[in-house]
Amino acid sequence: MAHEVVGRIEEIGPELAALAEENEKLGKLSDKTVALLRSAGVIRLLQPKEFGGHAAHPRDFAEAVMAVARHDGAAGWVCGVVGVHPWELAQLDPRLAHEVWDDDPDTWIASPYMPNGIAEPVEGGYVLSGRWPFSSGSDHCSWDFLGALVGDGKGKPAGPISVLHVVLPRSDYQILDDTWNVIGLAGTGSKDVVVDKAFVPEYRTIRQELVTEGAAAEAVGLTETLYKLPFASMFPLGITAAVIGICEGGLALHLAQQRERVAVTGVQVRDDPYVLYSAGEAAAEIAASRVQLIEGISRLYDKAEAGLPITLEDRADVRRNQVRCAWRAVSALDGIFARSGGNAIRHDNPLQRYWRDAHVGLQHMIHVPGSAYHANALVRMGLELPESMRVML
Repeated sequence: MAHEVVGRIEEIGPELAALAEENEKLGKLSDKTVALLRSAGVIRLLQPKEFGGHAAHPRDFAEAVMAVARHDGAAGWVCGVVGVHPWELAQLDPRLAHEVWDDDPDTWIASPYMPNGIAEPVEGGYVLSGRWPFSSGSDHCSWDFLGALVGDGKGKPAGPISVLHVVLPRSDYQILDDTWNVIGLAGTGSKDVVVDKAFVPEYRTIRQELVTEGAAAEAVGLTETLYKLPFASMFPLGITAAVIGICEGGLALHLAQQRERVAVTGVQVRDDPYVLYSAGEAAAEIAASRVQLIEGISRLYDKAEAGLPITLEDRADVRRNQVRCAWRAVSALDGIFARSGGNAIRHDNPLQRYWRDAHVGLQHMIHVPGSAYHANALVRMGLELPESMRVML
């Protein structure tokens, strides 16, 4: 049975689709779109129940993101990125969760996790400075997760390298409005943020390895299965779900537009075996992507639920398949877009936006196949895995 949030998304789907063009022109989600997403509760799916969330199965989160992305790729992307942050926030010091959610459980948190900042240790915490690109949905978020390197006191990274995830309130960072001019996913508003010597209390930080190795939840007494899952399986989940949902939306629109289309040859497309073959093949490939993504995270959840260890091989397989899901789905969309006729390239045809959004979604670092496939092969052969590869497994 679909989660109640997925049902709400289906109800508001036509409204989300009608706002997609406006979001693209704005370069961020419109207030109307955000209000619809808040009303559906998408961002609260992985949030602890204690703070107004659903603490849902990650499968439900992925299906909700796909449902949004089918109607508007940018809205789906923001849900996939912003929606995973409550899951990590729950694993930090509980004081932070109270600060973020006590007054408003619908408070959103943005991110980029890239360690682009330097966090200089001081009494009680750190002083942070830096600039981070790609902070999706930041205009509608009141806090931001940022990656930072622990400093040496002189503005340089200390050795050995130590990476932190730090959380800042909106008053401590600046959003640069003119930094998101892109060919796709324009409505995500993934702008740069800048921090200039902001004090970050120790309790608003966490060492990256505690999250990536799944040790953070236990440290704060979280016992729910959801919070025992690896960061490198959960973080990519929403992003890949958004890409698959975009491809599902593109497929649905392609089929609707082909029903009555007549090719230049005078043949109705419904009688063109090549177009129909391509549509059937694309539908199978996109459906396979959906199933494989959900199966992977569900398998990890079942192991955690049963008290079994999630091995490095488990993690490497899920990451490998997650990357393949995204590329398979976008390749399928390419196949049908090439057979959608000349009108598919017009700005007033939403199909071209689905196509652009899907390709930009592949540009995210979690969809780069080289390292994920390389790491999986090493693990499968029982060979040593470099630490630089382990961090995203």
